[in-house]
Amino acid sequence: MTGQMVDERAGGEPAGRRSRRGTIVIVCAALLAVLLAGHRAVPNVRGLGSLVDSAVPLLGLGVPLLGLAALLCRSRRALLVVLLPALVWAGLYGRAWLPPPAVADATVVRVASQNLRAGNPDPAATVGALAGDAPDLIGLQEVDDDARVAPALAGRYPHRTAVSTVALWSRWPIREAHGVDTGLGWDRALRAVVAAPEGDLTVYVVHLGSARAGHTTTRDETVAALAGTVRADPADRLVVLGDLNTATTDRALDPLTRLLGDAQAEAGQGFGFTWPAEVPVTRPDHVLYRGLTPTRAGVVHTPDTDHRAVTAGFRW
Repeated sequence: MTGQMVDERAGGEPAGRRSRRGTIVIVCAALLAVLLAGHRAVPNVRGLGSLVDSAVPLLGLGVPLLGLAALLCRSRRALLVVLLPALVWAGLYGRAWLPPPAVADATVVRVASQNLRAGNPDPAATVGALAGDAPDLIGLQEVDDDARVAPALAGRYPHRTAVSTVALWSRWPIREAHGVDTGLGWDRALRAVVAAPEGDLTVYVVHLGSARAGHTTTRDETVAALAGTVRADPADRLVVLGDLNTATTDRALDPLTRLLGDAQAEAGQGFGFTWPAEVPVTRPDHVLYRGLTPTRAGVVHTPDTDHRAVTAGFRW
């Protein structure tokens, strides 16, 4: 008894207590590994599965926290078990942090997409910063003051088409354009055919239905509607620019991502998070494609909006 009291006064901790804490770390690490590997098995009741799918890349932050806890518990067994979720996370998302595959520098079209944010105090500054990267095509969402956007873009982008609150600005002629019904009751998407120097390119600019915790039905229905339209589209070369209101890890986006590639995943580095702009934790903004080869992809932090912009380059 005396020896134990002396040990505790000296800052020691009974081995039994450290063992219990180590067991808690082991259980948490095992549960984290299971959630990372099996997040799609979480029932999508009131959007819960979609929420977990979208947040799952961030769950990797639990690995260093559990590792620190294992060290504090001085438990080698717990530290070894923490390696399990670390390996699962690396297997799922480690590739995103590797340099993209080298491709011939033959980019022939550069695109960008930006949610301007309704009520943006200075939309001209937002699009001006985006145009500074010199994309050939700019897709915009939540355009509620086109008169303030036009002066910043019209000189460099002489061709424009718009439907409701989405717009496409282009360096090249727009051969045709029309609104696209995604089931919202009004068109909040457009389809345009751009006469690029190498040939026609079909461009969709879209803003899908909003999603909130427990309320994802509208968003899911708009995903399905857009997927049906893209599936029926005969265009050989096609890009989708827009705010899809969910991440590509979300099972709700599967109907679309089964049809199209993701430029960020193929030619970018990192997750490319875009929202919220100051400290982004997810990526609702996307550049999806087919019939092209992505050569680059990235994110631009533009001012006066709550979304960062997404960019990509392609070759024929």
